[in-house]
Amino acid sequence: MSSHRRARDGVARLDPAGYDACDWAWEFLRRNKDYIAEWRGSVPRRLPYIRLSDGTWLLRLRRRFPRAERWGLYAFADPALCARQAPVFWHVDALKRVIRLNTQRQNGNENTPPSTLADFKFNRMAVIGVDEVPLVLVKGAGVYVPLEIRGLHALTAAFAPVFELHGLGDLSAQIELLKRLKRFTDPVQRPIQTPPFASDERMHHALIALDESLEGKTYRQIAITIFGEKKVAEEWYGHSQYLKDRTRRLVAKGTELMKGGYRDLLS
Repeated sequence: MSSHRRARDGVARLDPAGYDACDWAWEFLRRNKDYIAEWRGSVPRRLPYIRLSDGTWLLRLRRRFPRAERWGLYAFADPALCARQAPVFWHVDALKRVIRLNTQRQNGNENTPPSTLADFKFNRMAVIGVDEVPLVLVKGAGVYVPLEIRGLHALTAAFAPVFELHGLGDLSAQIELLKRLKRFTDPVQRPIQTPPFASDERMHHALIALDESLEGKTYRQIAITIFGEKKVAEEWYGHSQYLKDRTRRLVAKGTELMKGGYRDLLS
């Protein structure tokens, strides 16, 4: 079975609960035929990532992969794998907002207890590129927070974080990102406010519409898959064009996201 077909396999049964922006972006990118073709010609096709003792997944790269970077990635990920299976390492330049922090080693004389990456009690994926600056993606509860960390000699080491704020124009968004990061450290995991699209069924419907259109299905067939045969039978040939227009918009949205619009999700 081709990677393109496997990427679409079972999408109607996909449970997007807990998906964040990065997950949705990957679901649309991995269906792009040009991406699939470039992945097939990439070396290595399997990423040499490891799991550290604190549970953080780490990818260390000794060279750059410019072709992957053009898609917003540090290195190619297998398009046959869905968002919950694929280790996808988004490039720092593709992420619109990143928390940047410097670290100070604890000298034992400070009153503040040291921090570690394990304090963030959700999934952590780290990549260290040729610049030797780790980028850590903390993911969970339908959101993600990217951290660019300088001065940390080992990812599992303790540190005192010094957070940087860049510019006043985007200050409120930076503060919100810091608040989100703080909630990742709460002993009692409270619900984290998610971006509007992260739980929006429209993303799921657009993904189904895209897959069905790639299979050559008609708008009516696509509508049946999404909304059910009963609803389509009742409304498709009625006076209202709402269902037809909605189906067309979903196909257009899914196609747009696949062809590059997925980058707009990486806010």
